[in-house]
Amino acid sequence: MANRFVSNAISYHGKGAIQEIPGLVAAKGLKKAFICTDPDLLKFGVTKKVTDILDANNMAYEIYSDVKPNPTIENVQSGVAAYKASGADYMISVGGGSAMDTGKAIGIIITNPEYADVRSLEGVAPTKNRVPYTIAVATTAGTAAEATINYVITDVERKRKFVCVDVNDIPDIAIVDPDMMSTMPKGLTASTGMDALTHAIEGYTTKGAWALPDCLNLEAIRLIGKSLRGAVENDPEGREGMALGQFVTGMAFSNVGLGIAHSIAHTLGATYDTPHGVACAMMLPIVMEFNADVTGEKYKAIAEALGVDTTGMDQDAYRKAAVAAVRQLSVDVGIPTKLPAIKEEDLQFLAESAYADACAPGNPKEASVEDMKALIRQLM
Repeated sequence: MANRFVSNAISYHGKGAIQEIPGLVAAKGLKKAFICTDPDLLKFGVTKKVTDILDANNMAYEIYSDVKPNPTIENVQSGVAAYKASGADYMISVGGGSAMDTGKAIGIIITNPEYADVRSLEGVAPTKNRVPYTIAVATTAGTAAEATINYVITDVERKRKFVCVDVNDIPDIAIVDPDMMSTMPKGLTASTGMDALTHAIEGYTTKGAWALPDCLNLEAIRLIGKSLRGAVENDPEGREGMALGQFVTGMAFSNVGLGIAHSIAHTLGATYDTPHGVACAMMLPIVMEFNADVTGEKYKAIAEALGVDTTGMDQDAYRKAAVAAVRQLSVDVGIPTKLPAIKEEDLQFLAESAYADACAPGNPKEASVEDMKALIRQLM
């Protein structure tokens, strides 16, 4: 069986990478940008780093920022209307997962209007056309939405998040400029960084894993383990390491899938508006313990990538060491271990939603609704 690997046409990395935007646009002969971003990035001047470059080059653009964390169907639909009214012929997404996921959904509906209800994009929708030409500028070192074929939208009415997987949504250009991430507060750096680690570990152990993404995910685990603590303290080397690590795993997990740490995180986000990275970080060691007995020698490689000396350890010991290293990193960067919002009467709904999530089938170990309940209960 052939293994498919999808990635951006071009990506730019390192300080000053955003300066490439004018040349890219001129080469395509494009006229007006639709900038999809979020209110906080506007407020704190992060989006301005991009618009200043556009202004200096007399480039036309319109900004859309009706984007909330855990973006909703309504955010997408109002964005579609705004894009149509703007006269734009390409998109620049500036943000983390929320802005980029919203931008992907907007772009898909612009070129595939039969999916205007948004809900019908869940799973692997058979869209025919690519999004408009898209330049994705990352502002968080974690989500890797600039490098993936996935996006996640919240259905407020049904209290659930749904995952959309579509090769037609991957941005043409990814720009990973550490300077765009330097203003991230500690908490966001920590949570998005742990989201990246969850991507890497789930991608490395998922049912769909194979050699090429395994190489990338293992290197991402090493980079994140080495860099996240420093990035949280705004150390430039740590920022740069995280910027690269999150992108590397984004390339990988996008092609192999994830697991139940993500499926549970999605339902926690939809129900309690829990930040996605925090939910992932809380669930990751719990799910690793659940999956351990079906992972072969992979936890040995994970432990070693996180700096553990596994010399003399048997399988049980290195599996425990891998989980302990992940748990310690999460604690070190200030991630909580409990979610007080969860109530016993919510567990059945949460477990059923997680079980139905598109990420769940990729988990290396089958997990029933009852298993999901037991795992979520550990956060109480």
